[in-house]
Amino acid sequence: MSTSEQPVVVAKISTVYGVKGWVKIHAFTDPIDNFFGFSNLLLRRGKKWDEIEFDACRRHGKGIVAHIKGVDDRELAREYSGLELAVAADQLPALADDEYYWHQLVSLKVYAQEQLLGAVDHLIETGANDVLVVKPCQGSIDQRERLIPYLPGDFVQNIDLHAGTMQVDWDPEF
Repeated sequence: MSTSEQPVVVAKISTVYGVKGWVKIHAFTDPIDNFFGFSNLLLRRGKKWDEIEFDACRRHGKGIVAHIKGVDDRELAREYSGLELAVAADQLPALADDEYYWHQLVSLKVYAQEQLLGAVDHLIETGANDVLVVKPCQGSIDQRERLIPYLPGDFVQNIDLHAGTMQVDWDPEF
């Protein structure tokens, strides 16, 4: 991972599991089993990323449970609750040319009819389709937050990662 490249968050440790240092993990991967393909996981403590190693990891119901290497106590494992797990971007599976990871869309400036609506702050998974949360930024036409369905070809017309822009078919008054 280059020094300028930020790790990509792929999961979060939610809580402890049992009494011997196991934790529950909420994976953001789709499908969830993609989580098992990552190596060199990183753990965020404040602003710092440290390597973390699991010596056992398996599916459990709709989630994942894992044992943190060297952690054999429930209370010590509890200190990891709420912390994010990430990988270097080059560990992510390659996508087709017209597909993007969420982290690639965050911060893109969103334009409709040549007017700057704002920048993508984050995305929401709704089940039917993902939704872009576009918040005002310097130069945007107003100070409104907009929720725009992430439907390439319908509302999302063009994405240019190099330029940092997204063109949408969206009424700026809406």
